[in-house]
Amino acid sequence: MTISVGAKAPDFNLPAVDGRNYALGSFADKQAVVVIFSCNHCPYVVANEDRMVKLQADYADRGVQVVAINPNNEIQYPADSFEAMKVRAAEKGFNFPYLRDETQEVARAYGASATPEVFVVDATGTVVYHGRIDDNTMAPDDVTRHDLREALDELLAGQEITVTDTEPVGCSVKWK
Repeated sequence: MTISVGAKAPDFNLPAVDGRNYALGSFADKQAVVVIFSCNHCPYVVANEDRMVKLQADYADRGVQVVAINPNNEIQYPADSFEAMKVRAAEKGFNFPYLRDETQEVARAYGASATPEVFVVDATGTVVYHGRIDDNTMAPDDVTRHDLREALDELLAGQEITVTDTEPVGCSVKWK
């Protein structure tokens, strides 16, 4: 069951491809943390990787941190192994932490069901947006609604977020 907008975000402490471990508290100085459940092999994620990198670049100076978490079963999907994650992050120039949820406990705590699936956590640790990055996962040139960016813009402006929940579109999380 997906955690609800308005709920406290579950904490995590996971290894990243940069050799460090990150917890939600690692970003306590941020106005928002964008937690994206992600992976290497899903075509929907691949179609969004450049958007994720651009999002971090565009919002870093505004106090936003993107964090991608890969919970997928690497036995059935070797492309999602920790070693493959390191390669993918380097190839794509990820400018955000890419974390491995080996036990899948974090994905279960959030109730993630898809990759990519977004949870925006505000400075108080509350989930304020859940869902998709935008309205056209596979065709970035055809996007008409930038749901995640709109939610971030409203949050950072101190406004109520107009659309707090959208349906994530992507591959299913590959459970063990």
